[in-house]
Amino acid sequence: MGWTIVLAVVMLLAGLALLVKGADFLVDGASGLAARMHIPPLVIGLTVVAFGTSAPELAVSVAAAIRGSTDLAVGNVVGSNICNILLIVGVTSLVRELPVRKNSFRLDIPVLLAASVLLVGLGAWGEAVEWWDGLIMLLVFAAYMTFLVVGAVKKKEELSAPPPEKNTLYNRLKKKVWFLILITVGGIAAVVGGGTLLVEGATTVAELLSVPEDVVGLTIVAIGTSLPELVTSVVAARKGETDIAVGNVVGSNICNIFLVAGVSSLFHPLAFTMGENLIDGLVALAAVLLLLFCAMAARGKVKRWAGALMLLSFVGYYVYLFLARL
Repeated sequence: MGWTIVLAVVMLLAGLALLVKGADFLVDGASGLAARMHIPPLVIGLTVVAFGTSAPELAVSVAAAIRGSTDLAVGNVVGSNICNILLIVGVTSLVRELPVRKNSFRLDIPVLLAASVLLVGLGAWGEAVEWWDGLIMLLVFAAYMTFLVVGAVKKKEELSAPPPEKNTLYNRLKKKVWFLILITVGGIAAVVGGGTLLVEGATTVAELLSVPEDVVGLTIVAIGTSLPELVTSVVAARKGETDIAVGNVVGSNICNIFLVAGVSSLFHPLAFTMGENLIDGLVALAAVLLLLFCAMAARGKVKRWAGALMLLSFVGYYVYLFLARL
């Protein structure tokens, strides 16, 4: 058992590293190619970058669904959404108060609320998210993305200009088409391979330590895939660049439900138990409601007291997981 668990942990960590770096390469390559095709920066930000930030969760959940580890797939989606709000927004707002854009109040947060309700409702209705449920999610996601892109283009909105890149060999190579294709393909391969390794390692750890797969998905996998966003958000907050922090988290959560759960269910029905999965889904829904309440109470800002409340809620939920599930 000793060497087996060491190997499983190595696979888990290697998979996580491949996921994170692969997603970076995928976003760099795909956005660079899109720019070469003269696609507006705003459209790139709303599509390529949004997909790239959800690529780790997508790879993990699809790999888990193919393997039949549906508890891990569901736990990854729900756990990532909980981490994104309670952990990432919570920690970041302690560093600096976060503004919430009007568009998030009018569109993104209501869509996330509807998505969270839909996930819980579809799962509870048949105790599984079936392939036809996944198709519904993907159709809604396609409609949502189309609405965003068309609306943004009509208003001729522009994303804030990216910071100037350092004159490194990597940044110089990113101006060449062959290199952009190489890192795009390599990024996809790394994300797929990393997701497979992470699922293999996580399920092995769960089996050896007799830990339920959904708990592994809700904790190790969910936090692991959310760590890059956490570090990025905290660094951005320290620099005062908080304009789209909440919007990015909400958008990522929408992708996790509609895209990640939707695609995963096409490979294998995602079992949704009326006990644990229902509770986890309701916690994710409550996290969205808490974010909305805190932002409305502070007139469009997530203040430090709200961040503290979110972190306390996150800790309380994890205490419940370890006391009730292990």
